[in-house]
Amino acid sequence: MASRGLAVLAIGGNALIRDRKHESIPDQYQMVAGIAVDIAGMIADGWNVVVTHGNGPQVGFILRRSEISIDEVPPVPMDYAGADIQGAVGWMFVRALRNEFRRRGIARQAVAVVTQTVVDRKDPAFANPTKPIGSHMEEAKAKRLALKYHWTVREDSGRGWRRVVPSPKPVAIVETGVIRQMAGAGYVVVACGGGGIPVIEDDSGDLCGVEAVIDKDLASSLLARSLDADALVLPTGVEKVALDFNKPTQRWLEQMTLAEAKRYSGEDQFDKGSMGPKVAALIDFVAGGGQLGLITNPPNLPRALRGETGTRVVA
Repeated sequence: MASRGLAVLAIGGNALIRDRKHESIPDQYQMVAGIAVDIAGMIADGWNVVVTHGNGPQVGFILRRSEISIDEVPPVPMDYAGADIQGAVGWMFVRALRNEFRRRGIARQAVAVVTQTVVDRKDPAFANPTKPIGSHMEEAKAKRLALKYHWTVREDSGRGWRRVVPSPKPVAIVETGVIRQMAGAGYVVVACGGGGIPVIEDDSGDLCGVEAVIDKDLASSLLARSLDADALVLPTGVEKVALDFNKPTQRWLEQMTLAEAKRYSGEDQFDKGSMGPKVAALIDFVAGGGQLGLITNPPNLPRALRGETGTRVVA
């Protein structure tokens, strides 16, 4: 089959956890193995694929373990926690894809790349950390740890105190050239885990890790634009995007033009904690020259890429 082009597929960290009773690493691998079937289906349909993934719950587990043992060993910095998850989840995908390709007789290899994402050290997010991470704590403990480790902590809606970190916008992806070369050679590249490890450039041009969280969808959009990808695919929990979601007037969308997507976003049609960032990422991608932005749920990926379902964002 002729190549359909390059698709960047952005998998959410929550997509690796079926429910609260299935949070173990073997359980997460089973979810990745299911996603590998969908990715193999895309490849069988003629797509080259670069996979990105979120890491919210997984980093949360690392930080929780770190907090429990904080009186015994130093805490794990956010950038190192992100690197840990890139390696662990990257290996899950590489193993699951290798096994699925073998079963199907697909002559492809997967490779995971530890990826760094540059952010602007003057990004206003650094002056106002808002992204909660880690577990809830009593006020006294939170303030004691904040003083000792230079954390920012805040009360979280009556549920206790939590650490908060900035969420700056991604500016550049350091390993773009390597990812492009590997994807061009036919490898299925797993990259930008958790939005990438956040780094800044110091005055000498050296890279330094920072304690921050990067939005996975925005980083995936940046990567897709940097790779001149043909499609950016954002799987989620619903088959299509809706206007007036969960209202009597709800209606599903098969397609949005770039202008329509911007207008609906300006009307706050998409929840800022779920669908909003995904639509914003697709707007950036299509506005930057991408041909197709697509939102659907994982089981419908191959069908959606054939134009049979999902919500498409086009110029």
